[in-house]
Amino acid sequence: MTNTKLIAGLLGPTLMVTIASEFPLVQPHLYEQQIPPVVYLSGVIMFVAGLAIVRWHNRWQRNWTVVVTLCGWFLLTLGLFRMFAAGLYQQVSGDASSLFFMITEGILFAIGLLITWQAYARDPTSGAE
Repeated sequence: MTNTKLIAGLLGPTLMVTIASEFPLVQPHLYEQQIPPVVYLSGVIMFVAGLAIVRWHNRWQRNWTVVVTLCGWFLLTLGLFRMFAAGLYQQVSGDASSLFFMITEGILFAIGLLITWQAYARDPTSGAE
């Protein structure tokens, strides 16, 4: 559980801050001038982060820790997509203010909040008061 909490303690806040900073109401023109090299670079970063999570935390238990594993696979897949289809990704994300995009970001923010909560919550089995 220590590795899970360590990874979740990094992943959760990073996910929340990234989503909040990209939200269309915060930065409405962020996606207007994306160029394929920038999309590719962010894909490389996502791929490496996802691969690291999957490599050190590929656990499929029936509790909150599976969310960390799923986030790793999601980052790995999205990173590959951004790397191999940077131009296509630019076209798809062109309408960043769409309802689907906002709902997706809201769900991802909630996942980040859940992961952060679990990472920093006191473990009842540790005996610490």
